[in-house]
Amino acid sequence: MSSNSQTNVSNNPFDIFVVGARKGFNIAINNLLPNVLMAYVIAEILNLLGVMTLLGKVFAPIMGLFGLPGEAITVLLTSWLSASAGTGVAVSLLSKGVLDGHAITILAPAIFLMGSQLQYMGRLLGVADVPKKYWPLLMLTSLFNAVIAMLIMRLFA
Repeated sequence: MSSNSQTNVSNNPFDIFVVGARKGFNIAINNLLPNVLMAYVIAEILNLLGVMTLLGKVFAPIMGLFGLPGEAITVLLTSWLSASAGTGVAVSLLSKGVLDGHAITILAPAIFLMGSQLQYMGRLLGVADVPKKYWPLLMLTSLFNAVIAMLIMRLFA
């Protein structure tokens, strides 16, 4: 019997934990960290080019409905691309004093309700053979849920 064809599987909870921790570490290093780093870079570029200030002024009335500064729109836009990137932008704006803990509390549910839609559109909806005519409705449902969540968080946060 070849040792290559036999796999050692341990039922020891400590071994299972260590294997899971290694997998989690690899996901964090290979998937999450690059997205968060990209978000910091995007936030800095937008800030240096003055785009953040422009977005803040343009979207101030809309974001004001949620009790947020206009610059918070960048968190939502980047969250739509990647939830971890949106989180990175939120932390960047928090460190600059543009957002505070209250604003992060309002934004957090929206980040995860609408997060990564563009990434998942092809990966999930395409693979599941969901007819493309339903894709906009599914995207709008997530955005609508995010808006409701921010309004609720504004009331109770």
